[in-house]
Amino acid sequence: MKFLSDLTTNSTPWLLLALSALGLELCALFFQYAMDLAPCIMCVYQRVAICAIILAGFIGFWGCSFLIARVIAYGLWSTGAVWGLFIALEHVEIQANAGSLFFSCDIIPNFPTWAPLHEWIPALFEATGDCGEISWQFLGYSMPQWMVVVYGAYVVAFLLILINRLISAKKL
Repeated sequence: MKFLSDLTTNSTPWLLLALSALGLELCALFFQYAMDLAPCIMCVYQRVAICAIILAGFIGFWGCSFLIARVIAYGLWSTGAVWGLFIALEHVEIQANAGSLFFSCDIIPNFPTWAPLHEWIPALFEATGDCGEISWQFLGYSMPQWMVVVYGAYVVAFLLILINRLISAKKL
């Protein structure tokens, strides 16, 4: 489908990607500061993955007419979506086995020494909650379960667009 393959050469879809992820980040901050739900380490890692998608969207928005910018945006989008999905799945597993010694999470984020995000921006990346605690549900699903859906949608959208883009390039 030419429509799907051409999406990434237009700035609007990239902006929608960035704004959708920014909306999720703002929801996380609402849950933390308005609803007083403490983020755990897995939540913090998922926030980083969402930040990668936000960054991908803005890079694609500003540089959609340049191949190198699109490649960087694709890389950030796919990394954020896939890594976020794996983290969310692991978080669901931790919650399902809460209390088990085999399923636990760290207390301090394991960020690289050159990027201690929890020290630089503690309001966004400091973990104060328990990974096994289910403190919020909607329609019977916990926050990590909803994030599996969200990241799954980001992965599917990425794959659809990338595959269509590659097929269109092959036809030329």
